Order: sequence, then C-alpha cells, then structure tokens
Amino acid sequence: MSRTVLVTGASTGIGRATALLLAREGFTVHAGVRKEADGEALGPGVLPLILDVTDAGHIARAAERVTRLDALVNVAGVGVTGPLEFLPLDTLRWQYEVNVFGQIALTQAMLPKLRATRGRVVTVGSVGGWITLPFGGPLCSSKHAIRSLNDALRMELSPWGMRAVLIEPGSIHTDAVDKLEGEVEPRLASLGAEGRQLYGTAYRTMVAAGLKEERSGSSPDVVARAVHHALTSPRPHARYPVGKKSRLLSTLGRLLPQYTLDRLRLRALGLS
Repeated sequence: MSRTVLVTGASTGIGRATALLLAREGFTVHAGVRKEADGEALGPGVLPLILDVTDAGHIARAAERVTRLDALVNVAGVGVTGPLEFLPLDTLRWQYEVNVFGQIALTQAMLPKLRATRGRVVTVGSVGGWITLPFGGPLCSSKHAIRSLNDALRMELSPWGMRAVLIEPGSIHTDAVDKLEGEVEPRLASLGAEGRQLYGTAYRTMVAAGLKEERSGSSPDVVARAVHHALTSPRPHARYPVGKKSRLLSTLGRLLPQYTLDRLRLRALGLS
C-alpha cells in the first residue's frame, strides 16, 4: 500500500519541492494549498487540498477528507520582520498564528490518524530557532517555539512508536526572498514617522544583507530530500540541519558567548 502524506504550504518553495519529490518517490501526496490555481500547478501527481492552517474549518475538512495518513509534513509558514519597539502586536500574533498555533492545531487534528499507522510528524523549522537576528525577532522566536514544542511532541509520542522530526534549514533560495524585498517599504511605512527615523536605515541594511545571503542559498530540493529521509529511514534523526550554513549557525548559536555572537551577527549584517 502506498504511504499517504499531507504536506502543508505546498504552493511554493520548500513545500512545493517536498510534495513533488514525495510524489515521485511513490507517496500518495495530499498537498495543502491556499488557492485552487496553486493546486492545479502541482500537476496530476498530487492531490491538492485547500488548507489554511489558521482556519479551523479548513483543518476539520482536511481531517475528514484524508482518511488514512502515514505522515504529516508541516511546512506552511510566514516570515515577519521589523523592530520590536514599533511592531504592531497584531502582526506579531499573526506570526505565531501561522508558524506555531496553526501547525499545532493541524497536528492535533491528524494525530489520531497517525497513531493508527504509527506514522510520523515532520516539521520544517529553521536554523533561526538557534540564532536570532536583529529585526528577526518575530520569525526567529516562532522557530524557537516550534523547536521546543517538537521536542515535547517527540517524547510524548514515543510510547506508540511514533516519530516527531524537526528539519532546520539554513539559507534556502525560494520565492519568499523576492517577496521579502517587496515588503520592506510597506513594513517601514507601518512603523510611523518615528519608527522610520529611528530604524529605517538599519532595517534596510539588514534586509539587503539577508536577501544577498538567501539568494546564494541552497535549493529547496535539499530540504525535500531531508524530509524524504526523515519519512523513510528506520531510525530518522531527531533534527536535520540542512542547506547553506545550517550547521555553522546552529553551532555558533549554541556555543558562543552571547555578546560575542551579537558582534558577529551585527557585523555580518552590516550593522556594526
């Protein structure tokens, strides 16, 4: 019997690459997308499923439609950046609604099906779970949160022989890079005159350095291959650092004294 997997965030980037790779490898793939056109663009090898992880109705319908499930791959996410002093709290809440609460809500809905098959939960986090960048507090803190929650889930599911695995990409070149560039000025506009005066130059500098790094990053396919290994290996790793600088940054985040790490981060982003 073909193994059945649900991949969220499959419209673009890592989610799309993962859905297509797993379909080629013989999985029955339900691909969570937010628009019908995105599902059609994936081709006939996958089963598109309209799924916004912040929508309880979408989650309930997905749980009804997917009758058997061997694996859930949580990819859907958004990236919010900006100075915390002026960041609207609703924007910060939205970061967590998608990257944390939405992922957990979908996982809760699918766990009974996964327990029946001794299935696996694979979540795509980030090396940002280990190392926070200036102006990256919203995004990086959400990745810290999902790393901690995945640690708890991994231990809690072990009595049933189930695995919860975390994928931690470094620099990955996806369409989200170009999207971030287009969000710079609207984000600054939302800060108000004082926020733009205090942080505008530094924020633009940080984003420019980050975009340069991401555009030279690894292909989303490296993440897709790590997901495939996590789903098929008899003994998958608890965490998979993948992509450009993933191991370096996670190691620095764990080992370096904080003020030393601060200086390195600011210098790397042109903010020293």
